[in-house]
Amino acid sequence: MADLTLLYQTLAKPLTQVSLASVLLVLILASYFILSFTELSLLRKTYNACNEYGKFAYSCFLKPHTGDGSGGQQAALESFYKTQASIYDATRSRLLQGREDMLALVAAQVRHRVETGKIEHKPIWVDIGGGTGWNIEQMQEQVDVPNFFHAVYLVDLSTSLCDVARERFRRLGWHNVHVVCQDARAFRLSDYEAGADGSKAQFSIGKSVYDEQSGETMGADLLTMSYSLSMIPEFHSAIDSVTHLLGVDGVVGVVDFYVQNQVEFQSRNYMGGAIDRHCMWISRVFWRTWFELDRVNLESARRDYIEYKFGTILSTNRRCHLVGFRIPYYIFVGCAKDSSTSLQQLAALDAAVTESPFISALDLHSKSALKPRRDSTQERHSKAFESAVVNLAASLPLPSAYYQNNKTRIYYDETLQKHRQFNDEYIYAFTWEDSRTDSRLLKINSDDVILAITSAGDNILSYALEGPKRIHAVDLNPSQNHLLELKVAAYRSLEYQDFWKLFGEGKHPDFHNQLMKRLSPHLSSQAFDFWLHNGATAFSKGLYFTGGSRHAIQLVQWLGKLLGIRQDMLRLASAQTLAEQRDIWFKRVRRVLLSRLLAYFVIGSERFLWKALGVPSEQRAMIEEDFKKQAGQEPITAREGGEVSGVKSGQAIWNYGVQTLDPVIEQTLIGEDNHYYLVCLLGHYTPRSHPTYLAPRSHARLSSSTSPLTNLRIHTDELSEVFARMQRASLTIAVLMDSMDWFTPGSEAAPQQVKAVNAALKMGGRVLLRSAGVSPWYVKVFEAEGFSAKRVA
Repeated sequence: MADLTLLYQTLAKPLTQVSLASVLLVLILASYFILSFTELSLLRKTYNACNEYGKFAYSCFLKPHTGDGSGGQQAALESFYKTQASIYDATRSRLLQGREDMLALVAAQVRHRVETGKIEHKPIWVDIGGGTGWNIEQMQEQVDVPNFFHAVYLVDLSTSLCDVARERFRRLGWHNVHVVCQDARAFRLSDYEAGADGSKAQFSIGKSVYDEQSGETMGADLLTMSYSLSMIPEFHSAIDSVTHLLGVDGVVGVVDFYVQNQVEFQSRNYMGGAIDRHCMWISRVFWRTWFELDRVNLESARRDYIEYKFGTILSTNRRCHLVGFRIPYYIFVGCAKDSSTSLQQLAALDAAVTESPFISALDLHSKSALKPRRDSTQERHSKAFESAVVNLAASLPLPSAYYQNNKTRIYYDETLQKHRQFNDEYIYAFTWEDSRTDSRLLKINSDDVILAITSAGDNILSYALEGPKRIHAVDLNPSQNHLLELKVAAYRSLEYQDFWKLFGEGKHPDFHNQLMKRLSPHLSSQAFDFWLHNGATAFSKGLYFTGGSRHAIQLVQWLGKLLGIRQDMLRLASAQTLAEQRDIWFKRVRRVLLSRLLAYFVIGSERFLWKALGVPSEQRAMIEEDFKKQAGQEPITAREGGEVSGVKSGQAIWNYGVQTLDPVIEQTLIGEDNHYYLVCLLGHYTPRSHPTYLAPRSHARLSSSTSPLTNLRIHTDELSEVFARMQRASLTIAVLMDSMDWFTPGSEAAPQQVKAVNAALKMGGRVLLRSAGVSPWYVKVFEAEGFSAKRVA
C-alpha cells in the first residue's frame, strides 16, 4: 500500500517539476511491483538468480584468490569457493557441460564389465575433485547409486564444498557415499576399505594395495575427474596417483576444458579420435588467458598426460555454447594402460586379422619378437600389430582399438590423407547389391572365410546370418565402417524396436541417450566420436537422407514435388500388383525420372555421379563405351579436363538409366520385393520390404550370445593392402562388388590386386564381381592369373 501511495504522490506533483525520465522510471517500477503482487514466486526466483550470479561474478572476476598468504592450494581454493559454495551447483549448470555425458559413458562401461563378469563384485567409485557431490547425485540417472556401488568416495580439498556434499548425502540418505576432504595425491583406498593389512599399505601415493597371500588387488572400479584436473597445479603427481588407484579392470572418466594445436597431436596413434580437437589460435590464447584469472589451467599437457597414463576407450571433443561463445572441452574414458598388455593377446588378435596359422604366443614373449625378422616370407602381420609393437617399445599406450570391449574394428591411422579425403562422410547410407543373389551364388557355409567391401554394411550382416567362420569387411572410407560398426553395436545392445527405428525408419527421437547409455560400450572410439558429432542430425532428419547418396534421394523427392508426381511416387511404392506398378510408372513417373534433359545436364555430370551415386570417372567411361558399341558410334574420346564432351555423355547415362529402371518396374514389385528402390522413393523401409538384416529373426540371431558377429573384423584400408597382409591361401570367398571398375585400364594397379586376391584365396576359392560394364576389361586380367571367369547374371 505504501508503494501505491508513493506512486500517487509522485504523479500528483506538477508536471513541470518532474522530468520525463523520472516519469518513465516510476512507470517501470510501478509495472514491476504490480507484477510482483501477482507473481511473487517469479520475483523470488529473479532475486535468487541475481543473488547467485552476483556472488558467482564477484567470486570469479573481482575477488582476489590469494588465500591466507601461505601460497597453499587448499587456502586458495577456500578463498575461491567459500563465498559461493552454497550456490555452486546453480551457477555451473550451463558452464560445466558434458558432465552428464561423461557419467553416462562411464556408467555404461562399468555396467558392461559387471554384466560380462570382468568386475565380479559391487564396484567402488572414487570421484576426484567431486566438490559438492553433484556428480554423484546425478549418477542416479544412470544406476541406483546406493545399491549398485559398494562404496563411493568423494575426494576434494575444499572444506566448504565438502560441507555442502555432506549435507547433500545426509539429505539423500546415501550411507555408502563418503566425503573425504583431502589432497587427492594422498588418498589411499586401503585407508577406508576393510581387508587391507595396514602393514602392506603402500606410501607410494594412491597405489593400489596388493595382498600377496590372497592374490587380490584393491583398486577403484571407477575414477572420475569432472572439471577438477584443470585446477590442480601439480597435475603430474595427481594423475600418477589416480593411475595407481585404478583397479585392473577399472574405468576412468575425465571431462574438462582444454585448448590444443593440431601440431601437438597429429602424429599420435593412440588418442582415439580427432574430430574438432584442434582449436584456432585466437581460441587458444583467449580461453587460456581468461581461465587463468581463476587459477584454471587449460594447457594441453594435462590432457596429454591423461592419455599417456591410461589406455583410451572413448575420446571426444566438444564445444560449450554459452552466450555466443564456444568454449572447448573434452570427454575422456579410459582404462589401465597395463604395459604388460600381453603380446600373447596381441598375437591372437593379429592372427584373426591376417588369418595367420604361424603366430606363436610363446615366440612373442621373447625380445626377438619386437625386432624385424629377415625371414618373414611366411609370417605376415597386420598394421595394427606393427603399431602396437612400436608403441610398446616406446612405453606408449596401445592404439585405442586394443582397449575396446569388442575387438571388431581394426586399428587404422585416421590422420592419413587417404582417409581424410572423404571429409568424415560416407557415400552410401544403404547397400545396392542384392544379398539374396549373393547367397544363391556363393552358398556360404561354416568353413568359409569371407573378405568383402563394407559399403553400408548391409550385405556384411547378411553374410553373417549364413554363419561363416570369419568375415573381413574392408573399406577405405572410415565413415562407411563407422556405419557398419553402429549396426553391429545396435545388435549387441538394443531391442528390436529401437533397432528398427534406427535402420528401418531411419529416425530415432532419443538417439543421443541410446548412444551414451547403450551403444557406446560396443563402439570404437573413432566410431563413437563420429556418431556423437553426426548421429543426432542423421537420425532426426532421416538416416537415408544423409551421406553422398542423399543427393540422389533428395533430387528424386524434389522433382516429385516440383512436377506434381510426388503422390504417384508414393503410389508406386505401395502398388499391389506389377500391372498397377507399370501403369503408374509409364503414365506418370517415367517421363520425369528418365527425362533426357535431367540425364544430360544433371545426372550425367561427373560431379553428381561421384557425389550422389559413388560412380567414379573410370566406371562412367565404361558406361559410355558400352553405349558407343550398342549405338554403333565412333569411340567417345573427346575429353576436356576429364569430361566427355556434352550430349554424348548424357546420352550414355540416360540409356543406362533406361536399361536399369525399366526392367526393375517390369519385373519386381517395389513395395514387396525391391527395398533398394523403395528406400529411394520413401526415404525409409517398411515392414513389408526391407533388407534381410532388418528382419526380427535376423535381429534375434545376430544379437544372441552365439552371434556370428563375434567373427567379424572391420578393416579401414585399401583392398590391396588388406590382401597383401593376409596369409596365403586363407580366404575362400572374396566379394569385390564393383571395385574393379574403379581401376584405370592398362594400369599396373589392377593386375597387382588380382595377384594379391589369387595369393590370398584357397584353391577353389570364389570371387564375386559386379560391374557397370557389359564386358569388363579386367576379366581378362583375372583369367591371365589363373581364374576361371563365368558370367552368372
